[in-house]
Amino acid sequence: MIYVNSNISIDEKEIKLDFIRASGPGGQNVNKVASAVQLRFDVEGSSSLPDKVRARLVLLAGRRITDDGILIIKAERFRTQALNRQDAINRLTGLIREALKEPKIRRKTKPSASSKRRMLDGKRHRSNLKKLRKSAQTTDD
Repeated sequence: MIYVNSNISIDEKEIKLDFIRASGPGGQNVNKVASAVQLRFDVEGSSSLPDKVRARLVLLAGRRITDDGILIIKAERFRTQALNRQDAINRLTGLIREALKEPKIRRKTKPSASSKRRMLDGKRHRSNLKKLRKSAQTTDD
């Protein structure tokens, strides 16, 4: 079991781990060892996640989720399979924890009367300065 928080845990049977060759530098070792991990998690078919969390997770995942609702995480930061496996699982649990947070509802606000007055006073002041400049230019000629 992978524990996300006290309420949500994911059965390891819901996660599929494939070990693949990592890209990038590494010499001959990179061609011989499959140290990168590709984690697949069926978000749409998971019974571990509540509906609201599932919907937010799909939005958070973005391009990492397929049309079938499968989340794919590729971990190749480390040189060993074990560390990459743990990294992929940590990234999955981090995404789910982020999806657990309910977004704050935005409440529309109006500017106060005093802030409107300050804004208009500032505009009036700037306008007067520009008018003074104009009249000074015409007297020079």
